[in-house]
Amino acid sequence: MSATKTFTYHAIDASGKKAKGTIEAPTEAAATHMLRQRGEVPLDLIEAGQGLQMEIKIPGMGNRVKLKDLAVFARQFATMTSSGMSLLRSLSILEEQTSSLPLKKAIGEVRTDVATGAGLSASMAKHDRAFPRLMIAMIRAGETGGMIDKALEQIAESLEKDTALRGKIKAALTYPAIVLGFTFVMIAGVLIFIVPIFEGMFKSLGGELPAPTQFLVTASNNMGWLGPLFLGSGIATAVFYKRKIRSSAEFRLRVDQIKMRLPVFGPLLRKLAMSRFARNLGLLLNVGVPVMQALAVVGETTGNEVINAAMKDVQATVRDGNPMSSALRHHPIFPTMVTQMIEVGEESGQISQMLDKVADFYDREVDAAAESLTASIEPIMVVVMGTVVGGMVICLYLPMFTIGQSIQG
Repeated sequence: MSATKTFTYHAIDASGKKAKGTIEAPTEAAATHMLRQRGEVPLDLIEAGQGLQMEIKIPGMGNRVKLKDLAVFARQFATMTSSGMSLLRSLSILEEQTSSLPLKKAIGEVRTDVATGAGLSASMAKHDRAFPRLMIAMIRAGETGGMIDKALEQIAESLEKDTALRGKIKAALTYPAIVLGFTFVMIAGVLIFIVPIFEGMFKSLGGELPAPTQFLVTASNNMGWLGPLFLGSGIATAVFYKRKIRSSAEFRLRVDQIKMRLPVFGPLLRKLAMSRFARNLGLLLNVGVPVMQALAVVGETTGNEVINAAMKDVQATVRDGNPMSSALRHHPIFPTMVTQMIEVGEESGQISQMLDKVADFYDREVDAAAESLTASIEPIMVVVMGTVVGGMVICLYLPMFTIGQSIQG
């Protein structure tokens, strides 16, 4: 007979209230079966005594769902619903097979709410850190129009394209990040291990050190507190930046404006913002989301505060009965091609199709810009590393020239 184990569980009881406790069973599956027999719906089940499986919560970390996991979830959900599988059964299967713990927990709670009669979009809206607002708005429109399978299919396609775009941008930025990291490590290694050797040699030879060499020696002697100071300052700046970005819309607006003016990365970020704007707005209008609601959702889901601010102005203009294209012309972030395509879509009644074409165009532009960025950054990084290495070598060997001149004299 198998030895029993003790499991800690959280569940929804027969009255719909959350309950927690412990239960003894040979396996996790047996414990789940026992809870269901008692009329309880298990939310999570953890074997007692397994400290490594305990959920560790760090503020701001580990509680967000990755875009890639969300794209896989949306694709599988769309496939299951289009094949005629019920929502509850689809959610149950997705909960079991997803590897993302935050997403697994969110799906479990959504499944519980749906089982009690709540709508899918209303249940997902309670977990805005797991499911983006764009996804919730499209599912709500799909529920209203009786085409939730179509909405899920379009959500899956949108998330997959967004994942691919982010992957290409990350690939373009990986090389410079590695080179910069290696450069900082090399500088620290030279200051800690190489400069002290040269310093001892310079002291034995006597004479006054040139200013650049003296600077390196001083930095080397103070690495004990300079290193932690720079590291602590970097961490503090990153924490402050993240908190400010989350709490202040004005700060986000200024940061995004600066990003778009950057000489190399600005055009790429502008094209990426246009792609997301056109793709998201086209998807929302295509599934029947009202224009005013679609504009509000798009402003918050493009990840760009400049577009978000523009959407608020566009909402006011459209509310007064004016066309969207005329309002967009007052905002320089929208190129002439975009406003003209939207204007043609408004006149022909095919605005969602026009927005899809705009999004496809900017997707290709982002691909080309990412490749160009990679090609242009590589020689720049080589020059940067060569300058750093050459500069430090010159600083270390300058006293040699001074000593040689003094010997000749």
